[in-house]
Amino acid sequence: MKDRLPPLNAIRAFEAVARHLSITVAADELNVTPGAVSRQIRGLEEFIEQPLFVRGHRQITLTPAGQQYFEAVARLIEELRSATRALKRPPARRQIKVRAYTTFAMQWLIPRLASFHQEHPKIEVLLTASLEPVDFQREDLDAAIRLGAGDWPNCHCYVLSENQLAPVCSPALLEQPPGLHGPRDVASYTMLHSLARPDDWAHWLRAMGVMGQVDARAGMSYQSSSMAYAAAVGGQGIAMAQLFLVERELKEGKLVRPFEQAVDMGAYTYYLLTPRHRPEAEDMTTFRLWLLEQARQTRSGN
Repeated sequence: MKDRLPPLNAIRAFEAVARHLSITVAADELNVTPGAVSRQIRGLEEFIEQPLFVRGHRQITLTPAGQQYFEAVARLIEELRSATRALKRPPARRQIKVRAYTTFAMQWLIPRLASFHQEHPKIEVLLTASLEPVDFQREDLDAAIRLGAGDWPNCHCYVLSENQLAPVCSPALLEQPPGLHGPRDVASYTMLHSLARPDDWAHWLRAMGVMGQVDARAGMSYQSSSMAYAAAVGGQGIAMAQLFLVERELKEGKLVRPFEQAVDMGAYTYYLLTPRHRPEAEDMTTFRLWLLEQARQTRSGN
């Protein structure tokens, strides 16, 4: 028993079921019947001599031992895939898959990607945007850029930016009466909000001590922060910005800060996430190091 490999077809079935937490979906992926998958799982559990799943009425979950085994199996399967790809003729362009938020992608990442492609013309970055949580064990992703406190489980987390909030507006707006003399004066103007970040104005108003004097929800709302920033550039009102995401507009004078006061969100900021359960591909390492250097330059003002 100690020297024998587990049945490899059963390992394939186990990895698929553990990834989807569904025997039916795994069976569709493997092009076999659910009964065949169930038999493979039972055979593997008999081989290992302990259960790998907890079977409920309509759901299936991993046991602690099953979760541990899945992480090891997923890592080995990914190493096998990588070794196989390495033996095959490499494509003209190699692809890495990255997920980010729409505003982060449009305001910060996309303007810099051209330089990455110039330096590494054979690496293609497939960038997608979504607000949904990331699950590297069940999604075909190499990395993700997420906003949070840096405590995502089973991920390597790398800080990308400071996250300071401050109001921004068009210079022309400052010329309109009644004028912005103090934080509570924002109530006289249209406050621009992002539906993805509904509490930003409240954070800043509370820090300024005027929360009771200004309705933090008043104004106009947009689907993303990038749309709110565009509305601010167009003179439609005052947006609450993450300052590093509007650095270009501030430098070009399209936006100005009517107040110097900003709220530092501390550890709650943007991170690059990569999975722990599989080895990092060489191309992903190249992209990660490039991205972290871009982030360092942003923080240092270069």
